[in-house]
Amino acid sequence: MLCSGFNVVGFNWISSPAATELESIVLDWMGKLLKLPSSFLFSGTGGGVLHGSTCEAAVCTLAAARDKALKELGGWENITKLMVYASDQTHFTFQKAAKLVGIPPSNFRFIETSLSTGFSMSSDQVRLAIEHDIKSGLVPLFLCATIGTTACGAIDPIAELGKVAREYKLWLHIDAAYAGSACICPELRHFLDGVELANSVSMNPHKWFLTNMDCCCLWIKEPRFLVDSLSTDPEILRNKASEFKAVLDYKDWQVALSRRFRALKLWIVIRRHGLANLVYHIRSDISMAKRFEAFVAKDDRFEIVVPRKFALVCFRLKPKQELEGAELNCRLLEAINSSGRAFMTHAVVGGIYVIRCAIGTTMTEERHVDALWKLIQEKAQGLLME
Repeated sequence: MLCSGFNVVGFNWISSPAATELESIVLDWMGKLLKLPSSFLFSGTGGGVLHGSTCEAAVCTLAAARDKALKELGGWENITKLMVYASDQTHFTFQKAAKLVGIPPSNFRFIETSLSTGFSMSSDQVRLAIEHDIKSGLVPLFLCATIGTTACGAIDPIAELGKVAREYKLWLHIDAAYAGSACICPELRHFLDGVELANSVSMNPHKWFLTNMDCCCLWIKEPRFLVDSLSTDPEILRNKASEFKAVLDYKDWQVALSRRFRALKLWIVIRRHGLANLVYHIRSDISMAKRFEAFVAKDDRFEIVVPRKFALVCFRLKPKQELEGAELNCRLLEAINSSGRAFMTHAVVGGIYVIRCAIGTTMTEERHVDALWKLIQEKAQGLLME
């Protein structure tokens, strides 16, 4: 309400110094909560920007990586040689972003994952794919690693992938949209180990950090590559502050010119709750997810398909025959959601249709988790009796 009411026009510093400088401050605050290296912070040698979504962050980082590579290769005619690597669990946003920046869909290389590794991307498989492409005359460009994939919360080994990216000179982006928030907890920070090897990192406070839509943090180790790719300098926007390079113009850190005053809401969340309460929120949700997982494990009619990751549990009602599994669980999910008492989503991982119980909203309590489990049992019993 405040963001809309103030109606700040913050595309460059001179149009709203307060909005610009508050954004740089809260990006450093958030980065320090995650213990990001100083190379990603304004107080160090990097910097950050608030986008509306991971989609925007993906387009911007891919564009920066593309232009950096094409400059080194000597021209735009080489764009069809550029290769992007990600696991088969990576959010589809990155496929879309690659296409938007002109990289052919056939140049998006999926690295296969499996249940046996928790759907984590293997650095050895990435290396094999890169070697194969180099021998074919292609140019490895961009590697996306994920902390908390959408389907099942899988975690890629950042440090191992970072070494591969550095060896072959790829741009390494860490998509921590969902589970990055959890890394403010000391016991979970290790999932970001190796982040110093990355070129960019993004996470979404609007997913699990009590922040309203839309709010995506993007940190860049070398902002000049982003600015070189996205900057514009029309006569109407010229001013002394910008010409002397003494200020930050966020219009050059994003696709659009116009932008919302997103910094205010993240500032309010951090100031209102503080680190201790935000950590409590994350731990509480994880504890409730563990409670739900224990309920599932004790009922022989159900099975946990992917072990719990963060506050996400992927489970299903056991079918009598595997061919019936997807239809049975689709009907169960529909019965639960149509009750109006709860809402869950589904995914297909390793060829198996699973129901996702994702806990992360502001006011969820144990009684809600208990009520959800009773509802699931009730609807499952009805299906099995049929």
